[in-house]
Parts: sequence; structure tokens; C-alpha cells
Amino acid sequence: MGVYTSITGDVRAAIELHNLMLQTSAALMPVTGIIEIALRNAICDRLGRHFETADWLQNPPAPFGWRGEESDALRRAKRHVQQAGYAKRNQYHKRQLDKLAFPDGVPEALSHLDRVKARRQQIPITFGQLVAQMTLGFWKRLFSSDYEASLWDRSLKRMFPDTKFTRANVAENLELIYQARNRAAHHEPIFGSKLDQLLVAIDAFVENFGPATSNGMTLLAIMTEFNRNELRAKAGMLAEAISRYTIDAADIE
Repeated sequence: MGVYTSITGDVRAAIELHNLMLQTSAALMPVTGIIEIALRNAICDRLGRHFETADWLQNPPAPFGWRGEESDALRRAKRHVQQAGYAKRNQYHKRQLDKLAFPDGVPEALSHLDRVKARRQQIPITFGQLVAQMTLGFWKRLFSSDYEASLWDRSLKRMFPDTKFTRANVAENLELIYQARNRAAHHEPIFGSKLDQLLVAIDAFVENFGPATSNGMTLLAIMTEFNRNELRAKAGMLAEAISRYTIDAADIE
């Protein structure tokens, strides 16, 4: 509450601001959720065609290779899928995994933990299960300069038909959306210039994602229009409430 109290100078008024911030954050989540799903699905479609293999996430064809951060994220995702799959198995099926992990028999000195790890590694992972584990942080990283030559130039730029909308534009807008989504998820405040920049980034992204339809809007812009209007309305209410106080909110951000 310290941020809001520093604006209002009054606890009761700070609580009202806090509630308005919660409403604004709640209005943000459907927008970022739709953007994340659309982005993820489009990337999977584009890179599936580019790599010409269904298993491009785990085993992309050479000479392409994932950078350290993305490689680590994929390992974590794989581990989570296998842990979840293992937890759902009964003792009989867990013991059956020993036949795959230890074809010559389970070593006598093997610890229980190492045995479980070896069993988990035998659990197959589908592409869909792996995709479901990947976060927005992973997908946005594919638009970093690290992958400009290997992914953007060869495939991903086709997701944004306007050639003036560059990889750097995509990366910048996604970073603002990603950071705001995380702040909202952790109940951290977003207001003032940060919120203004976010609204601009969201509009720029959805208006450039994919080709325009017959009415001049992209499909993603149409899909998010209602939720974006709701977000702008809540953001306007929050800004109007803050403007009642003499303290400049920009100094507090």
C-alpha cells in the first residue's frame, strides 16, 4: 500500500486506488492471454513449416540450435511434463518403466531418487505437452536479435506483413506486454507513463499481427477489441483518480 499512500496521503483513499489498480490488472489479463495464445500458435505454425519436422522444439534440424536460455527452458519444460506424467502412474506402471530404464536390471546400489529420475526420463513427451509448458517469456525471446538471422529473416517476419514493423518493434512491444502481465499477476502497480506505453504497445502489436481482414483490422485486433476497450476504460478511471492528487505519480513510478 505504500505506493498508493504516497500518492493519496490517506489510507482510505489509497485502498480505493489499489482497488482501481486491481480492476485495471484484471482487465489486462484477457488481452495478454489472447495475445499469448495467438502468438504461440502462429509461431508453432510458422516454424513447423520452416523446419519441416514435427519435433522442431526438442530436436530442431542442424545447423540451427537453441541458445542457452531457451535450451534451459526446454529442459525444464520436459522435466515438468515427465514429473507430472510419472505422478499419475500407479506403482505397477512405475515399475514397468524400470524395464526401459534398466534393460540389464536395476543396479543394487542405485538410490531411490536416481531410480525415479531414470524412470521419468522414459516417459514420452508429445509436442502439444511441451508447447503447453512454454511460457510467454520463451516465445518472446524468439524475436530477440539472437534469432534474427535464423528465425526472423527466414520465417517469423511473415507473421507481420507490414515491412515497416521490424523485429525490434515486435521485441519491444512484446517485452512491455510481458513485463506488464507479470506485474499484474503479482499484484504490482502499473500506472502513469508505464500504463500509457503498455496500451500503445498492445495496439501496435495486435494491429500488425497477421494480414488485415476486409474491414481493415487484423483478426487479432478484432478478437481483442472488446477487452482492449475494457482495459482502456479501467486505465482511464485509474488515471482520473490519480489526477485528483497533487503528487505527480510519474515521480513515484
